[in-house]
Amino acid sequence: MEHHEIYIDGNWVPALKGAYRSIINPYNQEIIAEVSEADRGDTKKAINAARKAFDQGEWSGVSATKRGKMVYELGDLIEKNRSQLAEMETLNTGKTYTESLWDMDDIAGIFRYYGGLADKIGGEVIQSPNPNSHSRLEREPVGVVGLICPWNYPLLQAAWKIAPSLAAGCTMVIKPSELTPLSTLAFTKLTEEIGFPHGVINTVTGPGESVGAELAESLDVDMISFTGGVVTGKKIMQAAAGNVKKIALELGGKNPHILFAESDWETAVDFIMNGVFFHAGQICSAGTRVMLEASIHDRVVALLADRIKKIKLGSGMEEGTQMGPLISEAQLLKVEEHVNLAVREGAKLVCGGKRPTDKSLKKGFFYEPTLLTDCHPGMSIVREEVFGPVIHIEQFETEDDVIQHANDTIYGLSAGFWSNDPERIERVSKALRFGTVWVNDFNIYFTQAPWGGYKQSGVGRELGRIGLEEYTEIKHVYQNFKPQPLQWFGSKS
Repeated sequence: MEHHEIYIDGNWVPALKGAYRSIINPYNQEIIAEVSEADRGDTKKAINAARKAFDQGEWSGVSATKRGKMVYELGDLIEKNRSQLAEMETLNTGKTYTESLWDMDDIAGIFRYYGGLADKIGGEVIQSPNPNSHSRLEREPVGVVGLICPWNYPLLQAAWKIAPSLAAGCTMVIKPSELTPLSTLAFTKLTEEIGFPHGVINTVTGPGESVGAELAESLDVDMISFTGGVVTGKKIMQAAAGNVKKIALELGGKNPHILFAESDWETAVDFIMNGVFFHAGQICSAGTRVMLEASIHDRVVALLADRIKKIKLGSGMEEGTQMGPLISEAQLLKVEEHVNLAVREGAKLVCGGKRPTDKSLKKGFFYEPTLLTDCHPGMSIVREEVFGPVIHIEQFETEDDVIQHANDTIYGLSAGFWSNDPERIERVSKALRFGTVWVNDFNIYFTQAPWGGYKQSGVGRELGRIGLEEYTEIKHVYQNFKPQPLQWFGSKS
């Protein structure tokens, strides 16, 4: 069995208290690794290393072109090691190996994108009212950043943070989820091959209440980037007030997927299935809230039910598996309670709604793909993020009604709708209050376009040029070429 230490100031070291956490495979609950369990003391050491490296210019002082080259090389290393990383990701998260391979390809592209962008984020000349002066804006790295990453896409979402912060010239402390740290630790080992200065990259494994809290509260951390739940995001915002540190938060969503009657709804069903059952619905942008115009409701429900019953559950490493387990028993219990409560509130269970009976799946955290109908906006399942393989159907009569109900949520991450009416497309895409709106598509993202949400789905954006700018500060430099004596307080004697 593999044992993994934490990475601080260029060295792999055990946690100060010598504690370890067992990492399990959610398919069968087998222990696949032991990982050092860090605490606040370890985190302080990592922060100090990052602080020293930044203040001494170990990375920010390197030319943007050289930084970009090294970040780009990380993409090449990811591609070279994609099979091993994908297998590790599948064993740790339960997702299918095919999904994990797609993730690794995305990650390689992310590092290459930001590697190429590193020396292309320049300043700006500002016209000054004084003709004998020069005024300019410069972008500088924000400093030491704490990167707190989720369990559902461990290395992919870490890459969304690591690549732009490295390209900007920041130093960092990376905190992977305590449930799924293995691919991030493997990635950290790859960074040693590139030769980053010591202290630039530090990876600390441990629980949020110690490692995450220390990062959020530390006066030596200049920025926190966090992906996770709303409750934790609010705590981070409060802790960040200690030194008014910059924050970037991606806090999930409750994402409507709307089908209008005139649309190609048979094709849309493919996208509904992909938007919910990919990675067992454990996706912040999962389109679990399916909203159907009344005239097509029964036909779409019948088609969905037929497709859902055919989904093959199993090990992510087995060929033919279409959906793996949930990440943990706690997540399984949460999904069960959401569905049970929905039924008690009046939803109709069409299929699924229980743990599978197949003996080969008994040891894993599996939940059957589930379809609920007769849902309405007042139900808990319509308002709360489930993070599981559950579709709940709402029916609507008019465009105004569906827009009102779609927007009636604390979240605002993503939404999608299907229509062949150009005027409706224009109206609805403007009316939906979400950070991303897909038209005749769902759940597609790419590195060049920003990602983030309205309302309680978060603060700031990741990916794209904006994703790099998040890790910078803007400085205004004003130079007066011909300063003249000031007479305001009297002339010189």
